[in-house]
Amino acid sequence: MAVTFMQQEYLPPVAAPFAAGEFTIRALGEEDEAAALAFLARRAVHTVFLSTLIRDNGLASSLNRGTFYGCRNAAGQLVGLALIGHATIVETETDTALAAFAQLAQACPYLYLIRGEQARVAAFWQHYEPRGRRPRRIEHELLLELRPPVAVFAAMPGLRLATSADLNEILLVNAEMIAAECGVNPLARDPVGFRVRLLRRIEQGRVWVWARQGKVLFKTDVVANLAAAAYLEGVWVHPAERGHGYGLRCLSQLGRTLLKHSEAVCLAVNETATAAQDFYRQAGYKVSARYDTIYLQT
Repeated sequence: MAVTFMQQEYLPPVAAPFAAGEFTIRALGEEDEAAALAFLARRAVHTVFLSTLIRDNGLASSLNRGTFYGCRNAAGQLVGLALIGHATIVETETDTALAAFAQLAQACPYLYLIRGEQARVAAFWQHYEPRGRRPRRIEHELLLELRPPVAVFAAMPGLRLATSADLNEILLVNAEMIAAECGVNPLARDPVGFRVRLLRRIEQGRVWVWARQGKVLFKTDVVANLAAAAYLEGVWVHPAERGHGYGLRCLSQLGRTLLKHSEAVCLAVNETATAAQDFYRQAGYKVSARYDTIYLQT
């Protein structure tokens, strides 16, 4: 059932490579994995999400909710890589590759959002916009990083990995957060797929919670967890428990845990969310880049 739902957002790759000037663009297969990961490793913090998808699912999988494309120069070297589908993310060294990826994105019927560093998204949008869909919502975000040395707050006994028993609580929290961020509730848009994807993340050991008397009061998703960086999203503290320091202690403890095997811990926060920014700064996070997310009309 999970594969069926995810295939609804899977862009069938073009049948054959096509040329863009001196470059060749084609869908990537498993034989390209080493080259793709090496290319993404050049800017590991900004590409950690793509690298994690490849390591988890391989290059050609409906679990990626899109298709990975590569752009190679005349010497056969990879100079651009893009995931085009539900979430479209582009990493490229050339404007020609960027334009070619934008052309592929224009043909994708399941494009939901475009995300990346502000300058890259703006350049991509210039190529995509003439024949693409209109934006429904644009969010400006700050990419924050936590690196050693870090401040140490009191430990939070009971901070643990989530289990399937926590699924229903986390499902409602995540749905509420996503609806507030992008204006669409995933439980209304894709209830089964949303549930399956969250359960898989829990089973992968990438959701952390702190609960008291069986009630989840803190949670966050570790969507990527590699040696170069770990990436968090959906950091949440129960409204009734905010202001007591529990969230700060949980986030700090989790950061120290992740930094034992990752060089940095990263997350994005809306540039208008000043209270959240202050919260992350207290935990030691610093601004490293500016991101844009463009949600498209359906």
